[in-house]
Amino acid sequence: MDNWLLLAAQVHRSASADVSLVRQVIDLLWEQITVLTWFQAVLAISFGVVYLLYGWRIFRVLVVICFGMIGMFLGMKAGERFGNVPAGGLAGTAVFAFLAVPLMKWCVSFLGAAAGGLITSGIWYACRLPEQYIWAGAIIGIVAGGMISFILLKASVMLFTSLGGSLITLVGVLALLHEYEMNRPEPTHYIEDLIYLHPWFLPTVIIVPTLIGMFIQHKFIQHSSKWDIK
Repeated sequence: MDNWLLLAAQVHRSASADVSLVRQVIDLLWEQITVLTWFQAVLAISFGVVYLLYGWRIFRVLVVICFGMIGMFLGMKAGERFGNVPAGGLAGTAVFAFLAVPLMKWCVSFLGAAAGGLITSGIWYACRLPEQYIWAGAIIGIVAGGMISFILLKASVMLFTSLGGSLITLVGVLALLHEYEMNRPEPTHYIEDLIYLHPWFLPTVIIVPTLIGMFIQHKFIQHSSKWDIK
């Protein structure tokens, strides 16, 4: 009986952690939106659109950058244990960015799987399904994205670059709208309300441009005679 009680308590703690993680992700996104100046927002939109539509041309650089950032995060976490966070971050960045070059196909597959997980977890959240089980939705996308990556690697490239470009563009657009709201004679909070009170909003404005970006990239790739993943 005690074992069942312990198991139930563990499941409850895990569910609570998943709900708080969703809120942390939304809070982090909102923080990025509110701290950007109008100039930074315009730069984000410009880079995001290029990322969204032409990511397939520069995907190798983007993969190296993504894995460098992952390495920096892990390195900083490791550096905390040894009392030297900057050194850990630099070492992690260098190692992961260096490994991303010879392991390009595997890295693309990893990013494609991660993008699939983000999309399906976003759909889960938009449909108001229980947030404590959002990891189940993420697993579905990770498996699907991983399988697609190993079957059609180009599809994986289009998926993660379109999603990344969509997210960056979204942050820039919402930052401009938020700044416009704050500078009105009577400031409003429509953007904040949409993000926090309407679960369908964020997934929709991220996933729809992602699908459009994938469609446009596919058209570009079809007309490109020399493009391959080596």
